[in-house]
Amino acid sequence: MGTPYHFQSPRTIMNKIINMKQQPPALPQPPPPAPTKIILQPRHRTTPAMWCAAIVCFAFSILLIVAGVVILIVFLAVKPRAPSFDLANASLNSVYIDSPAYFNGDMTFVANISNPNQKIDMVFRSATVELFFKDRPMASQALPPFAQRRGQSRVLNVHMVSSRVLLPPEVAMELVNQVRSNRVVYTIRSAFKVEARFWFGHYSYWMYTICELELTAPPCGVVAARRCRTK
Repeated sequence: MGTPYHFQSPRTIMNKIINMKQQPPALPQPPPPAPTKIILQPRHRTTPAMWCAAIVCFAFSILLIVAGVVILIVFLAVKPRAPSFDLANASLNSVYIDSPAYFNGDMTFVANISNPNQKIDMVFRSATVELFFKDRPMASQALPPFAQRRGQSRVLNVHMVSSRVLLPPEVAMELVNQVRSNRVVYTIRSAFKVEARFWFGHYSYWMYTICELELTAPPCGVVAARRCRTK
């Protein structure tokens, strides 16, 4: 509580009056903000078409899940494996190059194809075997269709004949040098369209094999080394 004016000195009273006159007038208080109105959007009703689309999508998702589970169960029960391809034997009968760098050759080889599956039969619809030297095609042979029961093997005798195949001079010279050094390297590539049959279904795929074959010089060239891979 302040000191009453009658107990204060005249100078103190005058200073207070001057200070009160120098203070700026109080600003009026701003009015309180108006209450915010919340506008509610009307709720859209779900149409029958949207319900039908949702039901179809849900059913399709369930179908995909069931199909995936069935395929997984069949895969685990069948355990499919690709056939194996290997060269059991080969013979280089002749290699002849005449002018200007025309290649003539004769080679036979024995291929062993095995079906390692115990629950799948294989049908080879088409098969093509090609002979290459330094990535240059030398001969090609088509094989007739054949079938293989589960766990069986089949031996194929393939005769590759090259007749007047034009080679670049550097490739022809490389082939001559390999014959002279008693080391001829060929590449055999094959493509098989395989149909796998099991129980009530089947599926088809292409199988490709590549074999690197090293033979001694003709006329009695035999296999010195080989390496085959399948994909």
